[in-house]
Parts: sequence; C-alpha cells; structure tokens
Amino acid sequence: MNILVPLAFAAILASLGAALYFMLKRSGGDEQARSRNMARALAFRVGFSVALFLCILAAWKLGWIQPTGIPAGK
Repeated sequence: MNILVPLAFAAILASLGAALYFMLKRSGGDEQARSRNMARALAFRVGFSVALFLCILAAWKLGWIQPTGIPAGK
C-alpha cells in the first residue's frame, strides 16, 4: 500500500500532464485526433482516481490501514 498510493498519484499527474500537452499542442489540422487524445488522457485520470479510491476503501475494510484524526462523535 505504501508503494501503490504514490504510484497512483504519479499516474494521475502524468495523465493530467498528457491532457495538458494534447490541449496545448498545435497540430497541422488534425483537431479530431488531438481532442480524442486529450479525452483519452482525462478518462485515464478518472479511471486512476477511481481505482485509487477503491483500493484505499478496500484496504480500510480489510484492516490494512486505520483512520486517524478527529474521533467519531465529537
């Protein structure tokens, strides 16, 4: 779990960077390909974010991680 979370964050940031690149890239006239690549990069970001959330939720349910912070009921 200590390796999974930083890797997932790196993948999320990389896909955001790829989407930014495709958004700012000046192509010779292939706007459709640029838009498709940007949408694909953003879809991967959403997928990585959902996968990270589900992995953290599963780790909590399995008891691998414990919540800390404000006690419940206060």
